[in-house]
Formats: sequence, structure tokens, C-alpha cells
Amino acid sequence: MLVGGGALATVAVAGIVAVAVVNEGGGKSSADPSSSLPTPEDIPSSPGQPEPSFKEDRPPAPPEDFIGDPQKDTAPLSTETLFPDETVTVNGRKYARAATDSAKKCTSGAQAGLGPVLEKNGCGRFFRATYERGGLAFTLGIAVFDSKAAASAVKAGYKPNVASLSGGGVPTYCRSVTCRTTVNALGRYAFFTIAGHTDGKPAGASDEQAKQVALDGSEFGYGRILQRGKDQSAAEASAR
Repeated sequence: MLVGGGALATVAVAGIVAVAVVNEGGGKSSADPSSSLPTPEDIPSSPGQPEPSFKEDRPPAPPEDFIGDPQKDTAPLSTETLFPDETVTVNGRKYARAATDSAKKCTSGAQAGLGPVLEKNGCGRFFRATYERGGLAFTLGIAVFDSKAAASAVKAGYKPNVASLSGGGVPTYCRSVTCRTTVNALGRYAFFTIAGHTDGKPAGASDEQAKQVALDGSEFGYGRILQRGKDQSAAEASAR
């Protein structure tokens, strides 16, 4: 009797626990825990995420892409765009613009052997400007061609020299005396300088002042042509 009563008591307790579990499960129990997870149909839908919208980011084209190709190098080209400032500073030295000139016949701005070299390589326009400082002056000549190869050929076959340009208080100079000259090319442009004393004094090999003025003129020309390419590159980038 005692043993039997103990078994009944155990069963009764177990029954109570089972009822409690059933009631807590909401009237249904399952050994599979995933059955209590919400189904996709039970999850409320959310609005779709917007797609990003922005322009393609690309760096500006190199300036040389413009100044080397006549199809891209379409900005206005004149003495006003090449030599816009009345004064320029090169390597800390200030020069005043005295005169400018442009010609479709390139040989009109050249003397000695330079004219035939320009003509042979198809020079289309020739621009000149003279700048003066303390009795010294340089004339910068910029020749325009249809290709980078033509400008490079002029540099390689260079024979002096660009004709000095007088005006604006600068007399005719460097026509019958020794003067300093330079030549270079950038893109489809070849450019030249001739520099010397405005009082007619020769500027020989030992004349460091005249040499520096000629180099300043060449550096100024390089900068002006490169700036032309930079301006066109920036304009294209801003238009995207």
C-alpha cells in the first residue's frame, strides 16, 4: 500500500507539470524550436532602399592632351590670350610688356635661318611679345603647328632666330649685334626668345644678365602655353 501510494503520488505530480507546460505553450507544444519562428509572410515588408545617384568621378585630362591636339585645342588664340598682362614676374624679376604682334605668315616674325624651318614644318600662326626690364629686353615668339611632331621637328632643326619686336618705348634691338637666344617646344607649339640690351650693346657668351633674361623669356613662354592647356582641361572637367 505504501509503495503503491508513492507511485500514485509521483504520477500525480508529473501530471500537474505536464498540464502546466501545455498551458504555458498556449495549448500546443512541439519539439521543433523553429516552429515558433515567424514565417516570411508574418514579417512586415519595408520600403526598398534608394539607389545612389551621382556623376562619375574622373580626374581632369592632362593639359598636354589639349595643347598637343588641334581638335581639342579650341580655346581663343590671340595676343590677348597669350600675353594678357601688362607686367609679368619670372623668377622674382618683373618685366613690363612693351609690344605684341601676330601674323599668319610665320616668316614675317623670323630672321636668318628660322623662317625656312617654320615654313617647312607648316607653321600656321606666329605670335610675338616683347618685355623689358632695366635696359634689357626679350622678345618671345610662339609658333603654332597642326601637330606635336611638327613642333618637335622645328625644335630639332632650329636655326636662329626670332626677330626682335620693338615698340612701347623699346627701340629696335638685337638686329646687328650678338644676342642670346633660346628654343623649346611644348605640345603643338614651338617657342623662341631673343634677348639683349636695348641700347645696342652686344650680349656675348659672358653676358650673364642677357642670358638670364633670355631664359626668363623661355620659362614665361612655357608657362603661358601650359596654362592654356590647364584652362581648357579645367573647363572640360567643370562641364561634366
